[in-house]
Amino acid sequence: MKKKLLSLLLLVIPFITLAQEKGIDQQIDEAFKPFSDTVSNIVFFPVFGVPFVLILLVFSALFFTLYFGFPNFKYFPTAINVVRGKYDHVDEGHGVEKTGLPIDGDIPDTIRDESKEGEVTHFQALATAVSGTVGNGNIAGVALAIALGGPGATFWMVICGLLGMSSKFVECTLGVQYRDVGEDGTVYGGPMYYISKGLKERGFATLGKVAAVFFAIFCIGGSFGGGNAAQSNQATIVLKDLMSLTNSGAGFWIGVILAIIVGIIIIGGIKRIASVTEKVVPFMAVMYVLACLYIIFSNYTLVDDAFGLIMTEAFKPTAIGVGSLIGVLLVGFKRAAFSNEAGAGSASIAHSAVKTKYSASEGLVALLEPFIDTVVICTMTALVIIIFNFGGAFQYGGDGLGAVMIDGVSYEGAGITSQAFAQYIPYSNVFLTIAVVLFAVSTMISWSYYGLQSWKYLFGRGRAADLTYKLLFLLFIIIGASASMNSIWAFSDAMIFAMVFPNMIGLFFLFPVVKKQLTRYLTAIKEAKA
Repeated sequence: MKKKLLSLLLLVIPFITLAQEKGIDQQIDEAFKPFSDTVSNIVFFPVFGVPFVLILLVFSALFFTLYFGFPNFKYFPTAINVVRGKYDHVDEGHGVEKTGLPIDGDIPDTIRDESKEGEVTHFQALATAVSGTVGNGNIAGVALAIALGGPGATFWMVICGLLGMSSKFVECTLGVQYRDVGEDGTVYGGPMYYISKGLKERGFATLGKVAAVFFAIFCIGGSFGGGNAAQSNQATIVLKDLMSLTNSGAGFWIGVILAIIVGIIIIGGIKRIASVTEKVVPFMAVMYVLACLYIIFSNYTLVDDAFGLIMTEAFKPTAIGVGSLIGVLLVGFKRAAFSNEAGAGSASIAHSAVKTKYSASEGLVALLEPFIDTVVICTMTALVIIIFNFGGAFQYGGDGLGAVMIDGVSYEGAGITSQAFAQYIPYSNVFLTIAVVLFAVSTMISWSYYGLQSWKYLFGRGRAADLTYKLLFLLFIIIGASASMNSIWAFSDAMIFAMVFPNMIGLFFLFPVVKKQLTRYLTAIKEAKA
């Protein structure tokens, strides 16, 4: 392990030399921005003025919601009970397996004990996946949505989050169903596996292979962008603001420090990541939610006004630069989809590592993620910012790029949220800085696992391949910390949304499998109760 750590740390040496030069942050930004803009223009191609990827994402989520009979509401209590461990005995051999009836064409006595396969518990898988979604999309992303689209963007974020619960259920069930388990017990799962295996079962082997490769490529890009550079970018913004750092190389050095911290953690693989996230994620989420609730209840007389403004502005937006229902809807959906990643398939990689023999059990657990991420945490952040702006702190729409002027100073992303917190909580700038950094680190370590699994799918499971990926991953932490918010988030959005295209191919071919597995698991629960 010491050798691995040394190799990871050696990454920063050539950049330390460069950092001595004047304007290193600006040089990195100028070099990265053209690439970022090109990728963004390719992914978000419009159809009737609306990016096709958003149309695909929303209508797919709506279809799955209707097909499965509103699983986001119907199975919500069941999902809670699975995470609590109430049905663990079903996975231990009780339930339909004891009836003697064939299961999926297999004779019960010949079925291997799949509950022993996997590496993490339901709760650990949920914590790891939530740490990949509950991040700076909830702090900086929501602020960006409101700055651009006004309060109405919040409504569409919530709608997207509720629909996304169904997509997350489908993709995470498939992730467990088609995972690979190595001889040493290591689990390899995610869309690249269910796309290739599932489509092969249906006679579309070539399409499955091609779509799986594209997903893996986009997922690696997503791990470098939304799961990495965007996180280090926002962590850097709040750290520089807290410490009043204005020199051009500050972002670079913050990136180097973050790269070292993340590098130490990601060496340990999914078990190390899970052990960290199951402790860090609940703590930081609870603390952040409590801070939001304090502000909301301290201004309870404004809450109904805030909700009224959200509903009004959702259908009659007045924010500068939006000016239409479609405009504010797109801002809300785009930020919500970036935040909870439902439909992108990324979370299924973490959920694939769970110990279970019922794939639908983990799909039910996964539908909690968009609810926690978007419906709860994003909405709370939005309420805090809207209540803060009742005092006329800034103008909705800002400069049209996500930055707004507050007391004559330009703020963007997490900086806006920080100003809102500072209005009501003493020393909140310290608290929010810690929260942003913890969110960033937890998201980065989870996404490093997603990207690494995709890298393994393309380049094999050897140590050299692993080290190469991790070095590149740490490099993008430094790039994200050094580049501007606009270029980083454009690239991040593009990479996350690019994953939707190949993932949806798998979901639309395989959703009947999910229906079958859901019935199997629900039957097992009933049998265990009998």
